[in-house]
Formats: sequence, C-alpha cells, structure tokens
Amino acid sequence: MTDSTADAPVAVVTGAASGIGAAIAAELCDRGWQVAGLDLRPSGWHLSLVVDVTDPDAVRQAVQAAAQQLGPVQAAVSAAGHYAIVPVADVSASDWLRMLRVHLGGFMNVVRASAPTMVERGTGSIVAITSELAIGGGSGDSHYASAKGAIIGAVRSLGAELAPQGVRVNAVAPGPTDTPLLPSDSPWREPAYLSTLPVGRLAAPEEVARTVAFVIEDADFLVGEIISPNSGAVI
Repeated sequence: MTDSTADAPVAVVTGAASGIGAAIAAELCDRGWQVAGLDLRPSGWHLSLVVDVTDPDAVRQAVQAAAQQLGPVQAAVSAAGHYAIVPVADVSASDWLRMLRVHLGGFMNVVRASAPTMVERGTGSIVAITSELAIGGGSGDSHYASAKGAIIGAVRSLGAELAPQGVRVNAVAPGPTDTPLLPSDSPWREPAYLSTLPVGRLAAPEEVARTVAFVIEDADFLVGEIISPNSGAVI
C-alpha cells in the first residue's frame, strides 16, 4: 500500500478485506488513491471501517467518516457479497432476502451514501461488482443471479439519472474468479469447466481490479455500462 497524501483522491471500497474487494483496494492504492475499506472484518487500508453493508445508516456514517478523515470521496466501489450454489427448491425465503439485501441492498446503500456529495461536487464514479451469471445464468444460481441481475438494472437507470450531474455509474461483471469465495471443490474449478473457457483458466482478482480501475480512472465515456472480464465464459 502506498503512502497517502493530503491531495490524493479518495475511494470507498466495500468487501475490502478479501477477494476481489481487497484486490480492488490494493490496485487503487498502488495508483495513488487513499482507500477506505468497508467490511465485516478489518481491512487494513488507509481507513478500515467495520460495517454491515445491509445497514443503510452504518454505510452512510462510514462514507461520511471517510470524507472527514481522508477527504472528498471521488469513487465508490460496491464489492461486498457472498455466493452459494443452491437448487431453487432448496432456496429458503431468508436465503432470497439475504442475497438481495447484501448485493442489491449493499450497492444501493453505497449509492445513497456517496452520490449526493458527488453530485454537489459535480464529479464522481460509482462501480458495482455484479457477475457474468447475471448475464448468462447458471444452474443452481437463481437467487445469486437474480440479485446480481437486479444490480444491472439499477446501474443502467442510475447511469442515466446521475451522468448529467457529473457522476458516472457502471458495473463490472466478473466470471468465476480465483478467490476464496470459490472453494477447492467448486464446479467452477473443475478441469471440465475450465476447458470450456477460451483462455482455459479463471480470472485473477487482480485482473478484475485493473478493470475496475480503468472504469474509474480512464473511462469517462462509460455510463451505465456492464464490463464483463469473464475469461470468455460469456462472449
């Protein structure tokens, strides 16, 4: 992690303690950003905030703390999430609600907490981490793909709503990625599946992180877009 400076841009990243969220935080730090990590566990970036992303008040207070301690929040990345393969007949009502609360609810809590001040300043970038399963679907993924698909609808609507006010909203939709979220016995790690991918391997979290950084830093022309680094799983 690079040293922060008083004039370095500030990003808020949820799910920053592990996996894709941690890779995004590390990539932004390497590019000179100050990062406030929001997670259920300490994340160890410039500012570590223990937050449940399903709690709108807690997320709002965390984003305010980031602004007060580091400076105006110029980018917000919603990467917190969880995954499970469950046949639809076995998905309980609480399973459905938890998926929606963490993924769609967590993203919208980040938007509501960060967008107003970005609009006031006339600039900002918000990125949601969704999934290629929201695009292509998958057996046993109905509750996960539904929650991630809802994020895509929100991103497209928010992109149209907030872009005229200087705030870009986009999404990155990774395919199966080599993180602890996929256990060693995951079907996505089986050679039979990997052989179906044009590149023959899972994406690395660092590759997803570089995609997010591109959307934030270099892609002023992207609004309401879904960029999917998925090893060719969906073309």
